[in-house]
Amino acid sequence: MRDGINCYIEKRMKILLLSDNHGFVDDKILHHVKWADEVWHAGDWLNLDLHNQVMKLGKQIRGVHGNIDGTDVKHIYPLNNAFQIDGLKIFMTHIGGKPSSYNPITKPVLLLHKPDLFICGHSHILMVKKDVKLNLLYMNPGACGLHGFHTVRTALRFQIKNGKLESLEVIEWERG
Repeated sequence: MRDGINCYIEKRMKILLLSDNHGFVDDKILHHVKWADEVWHAGDWLNLDLHNQVMKLGKQIRGVHGNIDGTDVKHIYPLNNAFQIDGLKIFMTHIGGKPSSYNPITKPVLLLHKPDLFICGHSHILMVKKDVKLNLLYMNPGACGLHGFHTVRTALRFQIKNGKLESLEVIEWERG
């Protein structure tokens, strides 16, 4: 309180969620990196080019390694990443499946950790879905790279405020 007036500053954390860039990075991705406070990556980096570009922009990165990543990526990013932002519990892995058909290795981890938000990649299929059985929000940002069967490159961006996810947006780029 200052001069009899309550001073309250709302803090919103802006998150860019990527996956499966498979070594590809371009100005279209970096444009959204500049918007974000943090970049989250759900695996299949292939190399550290995107990591290095994000670091040059001074952004924090949270992520996991994927099934195509080598020791350079695995040295920085774990297989699983569980963390909290403002009370919101997040669990991230690369190969997680999807609601009603989670990876058999992942489902027990979800039951144990009980995250509010479960993030994975691998499928190259963008999906956001509330899992009412496990009481979590499932997010897969699709693929932002060029390699794979997807016809549109995708990512997600959102904000976290007071432990709640807000302002979720789908980002799409042409493949070519």
